[in-house]
Amino acid sequence: MQNVNPELISYIQKYVFPQYEKNDGGHSLDHVEYVIRRSFTFAEQFESIDADMLYTAAAFHDIAHHIDKKNHEKLSAEIFFSTREMERFFTAEQRLTVKEAIEDHRASLDGVPRSDYGKIISSADRSTDVDDFLRRTHAYTLKHFPACTQEEAVSRAYTHTFEKYGEMGYAGHYVQDEEYSLFRETVNSLLKDKEKFNERYKEINGI
Repeated sequence: MQNVNPELISYIQKYVFPQYEKNDGGHSLDHVEYVIRRSFTFAEQFESIDADMLYTAAAFHDIAHHIDKKNHEKLSAEIFFSTREMERFFTAEQRLTVKEAIEDHRASLDGVPRSDYGKIISSADRSTDVDDFLRRTHAYTLKHFPACTQEEAVSRAYTHTFEKYGEMGYAGHYVQDEEYSLFRETVNSLLKDKEKFNERYKEINGI
């Protein structure tokens, strides 16, 4: 990534990225790279964003998802903060800001992220492709709810989508993002017709 310390990139690629093989398909390395790309796009909307800090927050944000999905943002932040190698690249204050940004990225956060880094990572973590979102949702269900029937999986997906991205959905967003706006419009159109949503979900996931 532009302006990111090459030594930092090398360390993260060697020791952090491989950990994402333990996550479900919806929170894999592909997703992390997606969040990193979007984060750097949104950084242009803010002043004084440190590229190393932003890259690192995005790189660590879901690393603990396989350990405890319900508390993964806190555990991911703790893993970052306890990684001694990070002291080579950041001051104590910078490390605390990165830690908080990782903690604040979750869509269901109660309140607003504490820093611009948190706002960027949280916004970058949102889906912008309906089909990809439906695949990620299904991958999550298969790993964490393996006993679900196909119909239960579809029903769970509809409820999750409605709660997160419906008109009153909890997913916060803190940047200008035309792709995300279009995504929300498309999702809400699908949610208004449950049968249409179910057909789309089944088609995308080969059910």
